[in-house]
Amino acid sequence: MSTTPEIIARLKNAVGTNGFTEDPTEIAPHFEEWRSKYCGSSSLLLKPSATEQVSAILAICNETHTPIVPQGGNTGLVGGQIPFHGEVLLSLSRMNRIRHVDAEGMSMIAEAGVILADVQRAASDAGRLFPLSLASEGSCTIGGNLSTNAGGVNVLRYGNARELTLGLEVVLADGRLLNLLRTLHKDNTGYDLKQIFVGAEGTLGVITAAALKLFPKPAESVTVFAAVDDPKAALALLSRLQDATGGLVSAFEIMPRIGLEFVLAHIPQTSNPLHAPSPWYVLIEATSAAQFSLQAIVERALDGSVNNAVIAASETQRKNLWRLRESLSEAQKKEGGSIKHDVSVPVSRVPEFLEVATLAVLARIPDARPVPFGHIGDGNIHFNISVPKGGDNTAFLARWDEIARVVYDIVNDFDGSISAEHGIGVMKRDELARYKSAAEIETMRALKRALDPNNILNPGKVLPD
Repeated sequence: MSTTPEIIARLKNAVGTNGFTEDPTEIAPHFEEWRSKYCGSSSLLLKPSATEQVSAILAICNETHTPIVPQGGNTGLVGGQIPFHGEVLLSLSRMNRIRHVDAEGMSMIAEAGVILADVQRAASDAGRLFPLSLASEGSCTIGGNLSTNAGGVNVLRYGNARELTLGLEVVLADGRLLNLLRTLHKDNTGYDLKQIFVGAEGTLGVITAAALKLFPKPAESVTVFAAVDDPKAALALLSRLQDATGGLVSAFEIMPRIGLEFVLAHIPQTSNPLHAPSPWYVLIEATSAAQFSLQAIVERALDGSVNNAVIAASETQRKNLWRLRESLSEAQKKEGGSIKHDVSVPVSRVPEFLEVATLAVLARIPDARPVPFGHIGDGNIHFNISVPKGGDNTAFLARWDEIARVVYDIVNDFDGSISAEHGIGVMKRDELARYKSAAEIETMRALKRALDPNNILNPGKVLPD
């Protein structure tokens, strides 16, 4: 896709000397996502430093029908942030200011380019907690998190990005500023417009800043790594722990034995906290309240429910336990090709789904190595399948669409979702027409036509052709 020299000159002028690059070496890292499944191209990377510059950029692009792809930290896994056809690339990395922290009002206003870990740190410095937490938090940005409605490990107690958003500042496709940047917890004045843009992957507008919900910083927490026989036992344990803590479980993660073995084999400075092997493990984190002692929480929740368990006795031990879970994707990558699915089903049906889906995949590829893991507490499972030991990566990955269809059909039968937290991008775009109703698809298309009639914002993403 070519952009005329005149349009390029106008876009450069909109951001100033330091606000763009045409250096292929500098732009190249923005083309490929972490799994190397998608790779794109562009000859111009724009790096605005203020909302007014974003407004000017989009006004020019809309007037000239120039497609543009917004990008956060480039940690997305479904290709939503990749410019596939030479579109202009828009990075908000220079818009990285924390504009305001209101500790009393439990809110913060942060620009879209702020790294998630920096949002967490700013909240902590103010004696508050911003609970969104995921493995890529050292590089993903808050704008990208909101555009994909990121989930992470604390959804069970605090909700996903959508629930953590009080207000937004959004630039529309034609350059107009939609100022929804309010920190109100209650605002019942018509349509909740901010929610249109959360999870829209930059197809309806460009988020430039967000008002975020903060929480009290927990006085204490307990982190447990436990061995269980199966996912059904894991959910029984979750129920007991929720009863014991009054619903104060913030994270409840499951991983199979093979996943732990991958981590121990490939990730330096990791060790097995439990000596006896187990088919499944859960990693649990719960915050205490005044009426509960940590010891009581653990005793009431774990007594008789698990085969073995270890409780973190220090922050170092806590980090070591979380490293086992957060390194799983990296470890699986080192085991060769992996066909991945980010799906959700009703929490109570997770054990049955895992059994049915595993048998269905093994019926197609008998030597495949299923590695399902993730947020069992909210029903979100990363149903990943690794290439057979010593197998052909290329031949295995060539069956991605075939296996995805098998898994997604089962997810649909379980009244689940084919995308729990990663989004749609291009990977799952055409699957929407199969699993969403015609009325849903047409409503989404109507929103796109109304807000981006010239189809300049992240074209070819989310909506099926």
